[in-house]
Amino acid sequence: MQISSRFTLAVHIFTCIDTFKDEYKITSDFLAGSTNVNPVIVRKILGQLKAAGLVGVVRGSGGAYITKPLSEITFLDIYRAVECVDNGELFHFHENPNTKCPVGRNIHFILDDKLKQVQDAMERELASITLEDVKKDTEKYIEK
Repeated sequence: MQISSRFTLAVHIFTCIDTFKDEYKITSDFLAGSTNVNPVIVRKILGQLKAAGLVGVVRGSGGAYITKPLSEITFLDIYRAVECVDNGELFHFHENPNTKCPVGRNIHFILDDKLKQVQDAMERELASITLEDVKKDTEKYIEK
């Protein structure tokens, strides 16, 4: 199982917006040039981030901008904005385990709490990293 690239694309988009906000108009075409993905995909992610209140987008000449201080936007905020997690659950069970099998009949009892622990741990880690952390690392690697 792998988390989709929407999460890393969203972090990349935030990093570009912050890095280039004073030099360029931040459009979906501009962001597509950095991410090397179709501008339609960039617009979809920007729409999800906008719906979550993390970015603003001014159509036409305005471009995209970040709506909160970087220190207030966590990886968990971004993950929740762009990932399609059914009912907030990271793990999706196969639909119909065989109830005639003792394992199939009890697999939810066996795994549910453990999978919840894993998801909670991942979410705690995501919540501990902010875009301010990303900005600091970006400044180490990019000379402007």
